[in-house]
Amino acid sequence: MTDELVKLIIDIVGWIAAVELITAYALISYKKVDADSALFQWLNLTGSIFLIANTYYYQAYPSTIVNVFWLFIAFFALIRIMKRSDKSTEK
Repeated sequence: MTDELVKLIIDIVGWIAAVELITAYALISYKKVDADSALFQWLNLTGSIFLIANTYYYQAYPSTIVNVFWLFIAFFALIRIMKRSDKSTEK
């Protein structure tokens, strides 16, 4: 894979991440979803993963660290949501 292709992929991934995180923020700000909705957390999780790749590639390490924390927050929130969903289906 050429350097130009890698850069293009990283740039596309970064733009996708930006759209995902802005979408998540808009959805929560306009009360279209709740903070404990799977959609909100999936947008945050995948957006943070994509931004980790982008910021690491461009050596923007402070932003990489922020997104690592963002990833963990979304990941554990999704686990909580799934556990709660499992409990409600058992009844």
